[in-house]
Amino acid sequence: MRTCFLLLLVLLNSFAYTQTPLKNTEWKIKSSNITFKIKNAGFNVDGSFGLVTANIIFDVENKEGNTINASFKSSTLNTGNKTRDNHLKKEEYFNVEQFPEISIISTSIKHIKGENYIGTYKLTIKNITKEITIPFTFNEIDSSGIFKGTFTLNRLNYNIGSSSFVLSDNVTVDVELKVKRK
Repeated sequence: MRTCFLLLLVLLNSFAYTQTPLKNTEWKIKSSNITFKIKNAGFNVDGSFGLVTANIIFDVENKEGNTINASFKSSTLNTGNKTRDNHLKKEEYFNVEQFPEISIISTSIKHIKGENYIGTYKLTIKNITKEITIPFTFNEIDSSGIFKGTFTLNRLNYNIGSSSFVLSDNVTVDVELKVKRK
């Protein structure tokens, strides 16, 4: 009888263990590179934002529970031209005094194929939140990884400047996050 009880206990423990979801891996950012490109008077203007802070829980083996939530200071905007940067930081554009942070929060992340994923996010700029999708790749080597993604957004959807014949409405954003397992 005791043997049957022990066998039943072992079987129940094995079943409970197999039903426990795998814990996704937590990552911390080693470096970040957020760049943007916009047409102004027919020329491309390139710029970047400073270091990203993030809470990243991501595992290629798990289909559920992956999240990427990040933010950065709008005041870190840099186009390589101090006069232009100061202008873009004013109320008409990023209004960095009133809205010091830009944030992005994932609502779903789906694996497409191989290293390719697509994330749905809530992007908040100047207290305006819109849902966007970002295709991205994730490459992992040992305990490090790289997230890379590119997307386009309409700056007018976030009240960044006004409609203009000179300045394009669409901005292309490239994101690269180099991460390390926590």
